[in-house]
Amino acid sequence: KPKMPSKNDDGGWKKFMWNSETGELMGRTAGSWFKIILFYVIFYGCLAGIFIGTIQAMLLTLSNYKPTWQDRVAPPGLSHTPRADKAELSFNILEFETYLPHTKALREFLTKYDDEAQMDSMKFEECGNEPAEYRNRGELESDMGVRKACRFNRELLGPCSGLVDREFGFKEAKPCVIVKLNRIVNFRPRPPSSNDSIPEEAQYKVQPNVIPLYCTSKKEEDAGKIGEIKYYGIGGGFPMQYYPYYGKLLHPHYLQPLVALQFTNLTLNTELRIECKVFGDNIHYSEKDRYQGRFDIKIQINTS
Repeated sequence: KPKMPSKNDDGGWKKFMWNSETGELMGRTAGSWFKIILFYVIFYGCLAGIFIGTIQAMLLTLSNYKPTWQDRVAPPGLSHTPRADKAELSFNILEFETYLPHTKALREFLTKYDDEAQMDSMKFEECGNEPAEYRNRGELESDMGVRKACRFNRELLGPCSGLVDREFGFKEAKPCVIVKLNRIVNFRPRPPSSNDSIPEEAQYKVQPNVIPLYCTSKKEEDAGKIGEIKYYGIGGGFPMQYYPYYGKLLHPHYLQPLVALQFTNLTLNTELRIECKVFGDNIHYSEKDRYQGRFDIKIQINTS
């Protein structure tokens, strides 16, 4: 171990840094420095090799296309556009600027559903405007390459398509909300096999090859204030031919099926809380996540 010079040592710190008599640098000879540097180069090189080898071994177990573990993946979330702060949709029909952010969000969201964006037959295919069974596009690990996506025409959303009414009903106090199921790779939602878990008032929505969507008042006292809710889309829900989703690498042009809700007769100048749910055998709800399989939204339409 190199001996640190004291203040009284002849030569002091200068001699410690370089001793010309012994040829020592900071108390070590050139050979000593070479050995200790070589040791640490080998030591840290081995650590780096172990780390890199471990990472490479882990990467060999992963697929570029399919998540290795999906046993803890929650059922898909249900989301909506426009999404206002705290899920509160409040506007005044007499003040254009109060609902402009909402209509702008809807127009921007629907841009990718324009016919012009779905013209390429190498990327998109027709899947029909009626509910149908799952679209078989092979296994995730197959050599089929990039999969085609089903077209979804905005015309299916009726007055909520934005093609005729650029204000999406907001100006007439009949606002539209666009709803979608969030993507999960290789997830196949299963339509309800029975009506046991579905509220009686929503059972009419059940039909083959569709995940039904149903909205109603969140509070009992609001039941008579919601009015009629119209559903636009394929079967008024989420049809099976759009599933499964193969991920961004294999399904880069995938378009989720949409459902448009139009609230045609909401009580004005009143805050109303509305809950929407989807129903399916493998769709569940969580008190910890208010968007898992459902969402609720507050709507208030003012006239003064």
